[in-house]
Amino acid sequence: MSVQVNLFKLALITFVAVSLVVFGDTAGKLLTAQGVAPGLVAWSRFALAAVLLFPFVRVRKTDLLMLRDWRVLLRGCFISGGIFSILTALQTEPIANVYGAFFVGPIVSYGIAYLFMGEAVSRSKTLLLLVGFVGVLMVVQPGFGMSSGILFALLAGCCYGSYLATTRLVAGAFPAPLLLISQLMIGSFVLLPVGISEPLLTLNATSYFLIGLSAIFSAAGNYLLVLANRWAEATLIAPLVYSQLISASVAGLVVFGDWPDKIALLGLCLIIVSGCGTLILNRRSAD
Repeated sequence: MSVQVNLFKLALITFVAVSLVVFGDTAGKLLTAQGVAPGLVAWSRFALAAVLLFPFVRVRKTDLLMLRDWRVLLRGCFISGGIFSILTALQTEPIANVYGAFFVGPIVSYGIAYLFMGEAVSRSKTLLLLVGFVGVLMVVQPGFGMSSGILFALLAGCCYGSYLATTRLVAGAFPAPLLLISQLMIGSFVLLPVGISEPLLTLNATSYFLIGLSAIFSAAGNYLLVLANRWAEATLIAPLVYSQLISASVAGLVVFGDWPDKIALLGLCLIIVSGCGTLILNRRSAD
């Protein structure tokens, strides 16, 4: 009984965390709709989140040496590229479709872990990932008419999958809060050239407000995910992240009046089934 209660609590916290990230992306989409460059939105998210979260994380001078680790640097570059790409995709595409394409990430991570990190694979997990991949294809609906926005969403997913794989390389070497701060610092530096491409002084009050919301929601969501990773293994949390598709669909409908077509909606359902199935498998293996 206690396992069920703990799992429910973990699922609730994870859902709140990923929903906050979606809200941050929603604010980012509103910004790009106003003509604000995705690069500026992405850079401000990293920079403001670093400022907001830094007081809550104990960082010593010796901790900064982790920034010399190539794995930490590569991880930060992957998440920076992912955020920039997803905000570029949101500039033209419905938010639910973007997240549907984005969830190619777990498939990429699974493949990297098997091919380059020597991790074992199972038929059940592979089958579930294939179900998820079919769902992604139904959302993306590839063909000659596929938009550049969807391509950026797929690129964001590939970056995120690579980010998940490199996170496994460093998870045991550094505390989770320091890893979060490191990726925010790296992102602030890597995205600086595109971040300053549009002067902040040219923005209006609404844009400043949305930039703040985007950074606050994203920072809060990522911090909750760090806490969740303290309480449970990443293999248990990862499938719960699929609930992000629910938040993305609701945000797209309420804020933008967007709703996926029938094929894309079925694809989103398959992706959620894939995530739930993976969660059940993880629980059975843990028991």
